[in-house]
Amino acid sequence: MSAPSDIIAAVATAQGRAGIGVVRVSGKNLERVTARLLGKVPVPRVATRASFRNAEGEPIDDGVALFFPAPASYTGEDVLELQGHGGPVVLQLLLRRCLEVGARLAEPGEFTRRAFANDKIDLAQAEGVADLIEAETEAAVRCALRSLRGEFSAVIQSLAKRLIELRMLVEATLDFPEEDIDEMHREDARRRLMQLSQDLAHALERGRRGSVLRSGLQVVLAGQPNVGKSSLLNRIAGEELAIVTEIPGTTRDTVRQTVQIEGVPMNVIDTAGLRDTANKVEAIGIARTWDAIEKADVLLLVVEAGVGISAADRAIAARLPDRLKRLTVFNKIDLSGEPPRSEQDASGWRIHLSAKTGEGMDALRRTLLVLAGWQSGGEDVFMARERHLAALLHASEALARAAKEMERVELFAEELRLAQQALNTITGEFTSDDLLGQIFSRFCVGK
Repeated sequence: MSAPSDIIAAVATAQGRAGIGVVRVSGKNLERVTARLLGKVPVPRVATRASFRNAEGEPIDDGVALFFPAPASYTGEDVLELQGHGGPVVLQLLLRRCLEVGARLAEPGEFTRRAFANDKIDLAQAEGVADLIEAETEAAVRCALRSLRGEFSAVIQSLAKRLIELRMLVEATLDFPEEDIDEMHREDARRRLMQLSQDLAHALERGRRGSVLRSGLQVVLAGQPNVGKSSLLNRIAGEELAIVTEIPGTTRDTVRQTVQIEGVPMNVIDTAGLRDTANKVEAIGIARTWDAIEKADVLLLVVEAGVGISAADRAIAARLPDRLKRLTVFNKIDLSGEPPRSEQDASGWRIHLSAKTGEGMDALRRTLLVLAGWQSGGEDVFMARERHLAALLHASEALARAAKEMERVELFAEELRLAQQALNTITGEFTSDDLLGQIFSRFCVGK
């Protein structure tokens, strides 16, 4: 894939006022454009004070210019960065001047797409750029930075390399069918396939655990009216978000709040109490509760500790989707006199706590991290996107099919090829232009 040869420009800093703003220009043979903008070409990679002027020679701003000749630049092309004062009007005047001398306005993500096209970074690293910009927690920043530095790509490339070696071993038997393949070679192929499958499964698990840092864990609080769901939300969030009264049915709509537990974002949703009602407004809230449950990752079924799980609670549990991770919260232990505790059995996790006093909340937070698949520190996880997980899953499924076809060499080789092709989509070695367009269109304009 080759990058376009035209020159692009955009404001690279965020909108609003700041002490410094940057206009970035990239393209082939920028010397002519740079000379028209600055009157000279700065010494490469040296911050040079410059006067930015319009077509009539009138000053727009005084600032600093940095020139990065190809290929030693972010995009792999000549890159010029104009650093001036961060006023919106000043930056727009400077950008307009860049367009007057031959540049065009960059599309979203076009600078990073050119870096990918010029082999400066692979596709997973490019997505790491966007993830780093969008990261909302310290853990997400560390994870995205590892992807940007190529750690995720290195794991994928290692798996792909080993797949290639196995394919060479197998396809040699197709090229020379008259040669006897002894049991030692067959066992070698079986051993390699087994190890590949295990390592791929481990990579998929690391990706799944890291993906929660991007989208957060969707946690829904559900249960009958007046069991303390709103109080529990307020306690988790550390502030009074939901109205709490002794009147059943107070919550009529969903209340959402994102909290962090050890750097992992949790999107906690309080919902209307689930019961039969003739009140039209409350009925709408209950319908929205079920909608939220359908989209959730984890459901906290809240019951009263002094009452226990009632027939109505069991009816709620029977309606829950099978895929949903469940946690039963026995609230109001301050009234029942029970001690705080957590336990796990065949039916799932059970936490006994008091949303009013905060007893047992630490156990709830630890259990939510377990349900998210998160381990303390999280230094070995990948900031995986949905397409990464899908590709890893497809590769894993192809290897599982390959294991069943070892006696039929042609089918065995084809499944290995499909597994490698799935892995190559992650780093961009095999990726359609349509997919690239979707990925980079989500970037900001100046990146």
